[in-house]
Amino acid sequence: MQSRGTSPIWDLPRFNGAPAPEAEAALLGCFGSAAWARRLAAHRPYPDAEALLAAADEAAYDLAPADHAEALAAEVSPGLRPDAPRSAHLALAAAHAEYERKFGHVFVICLDGYPPAEHPDQVLAGIRARLAHEEDRERAVTADEMRRLARGRLAALVSSR
Repeated sequence: MQSRGTSPIWDLPRFNGAPAPEAEAALLGCFGSAAWARRLAAHRPYPDAEALLAAADEAAYDLAPADHAEALAAEVSPGLRPDAPRSAHLALAAAHAEYERKFGHVFVICLDGYPPAEHPDQVLAGIRARLAHEEDRERAVTADEMRRLARGRLAALVSSR
């Protein structure tokens, strides 16, 4: 669950110099909160990627619950490769449905650092573990996962690969 429309043609100088609406649109591909995107775009230029990532974390911590809900609504639950066994698809679909029933939103998890072959197991284990959380605990875990996802997407957006 890494990229949601970030473009590989961006880098930090282009991000810093882009018109605000263009920068905000790119940021929305990293984290679906308009308030977060506006704040990061408004504080440009950033001297380096680490400063941008730190600002992104700070902006995410400062969001109102409605802004978090907006960002969460833009997420898509992690799935399996189409060639995964049908039984795995069914198990994951059932786990996602139970999670969404209990918490009222999609399950999000940052899989940075895990090889793609481990993603299905990490997603299923994550859902199962987090279904045991109380609502307040899960809200905090979800916010942390969202920040981690945004960091990874933002780093990819401004890297000059």
